[in-house]
Amino acid sequence: MKIVLIGIQGSGKSTQGNLLSKKLKIPYLSTGHIFRELAKERTNLGRYIKEVMNAGYLIPDDKTLEIVSEYLKRDEYKNGYILDGFPRTPLQAKAFKNGIDKVIYLKVSDKEALWRLSLRNDGEGREDDTLRAIHKRIELFHKFTEPVLSFYKKIGELVEIDGEADIKIIHRQILKVLGVA
Repeated sequence: MKIVLIGIQGSGKSTQGNLLSKKLKIPYLSTGHIFRELAKERTNLGRYIKEVMNAGYLIPDDKTLEIVSEYLKRDEYKNGYILDGFPRTPLQAKAFKNGIDKVIYLKVSDKEALWRLSLRNDGEGREDDTLRAIHKRIELFHKFTEPVLSFYKKIGELVEIDGEADIKIIHRQILKVLGVA
């Protein structure tokens, strides 16, 4: 099964992605995690990604498609995956031809996302979690990612879930939508 989780930063994508991964026994792949790992590398690509992320911008479409496509060629993803943070733009959604089964949109208000992120302390020491960068990513979500929702809705792959509900309720709703409840 190939699943995409979409939602504003702080919507619970990683929480639900990890729960689904355990339940469905397919790997969870977060593009944010991939980019943060690459940003630690002392390479031109690593420095570039770090600068872009710390400014709160999105990694360009061509670079994102290239990186995600490379990861999905690995053996661990041949039987399916849960993607978090991709596709983020209409161009990425249209260019990504990988037989997605469902796109789950975890709908959370900006206010709720900011509140959750202000409380988040995941020990990662993420440099890209400054208030300015978070506000910028929320703005970019509305500008670039909301049209992705329209794209998937039009082709019948989008399911909207109330991301402000209890974690267990959200998880049960997703499993029901996937037909594995």
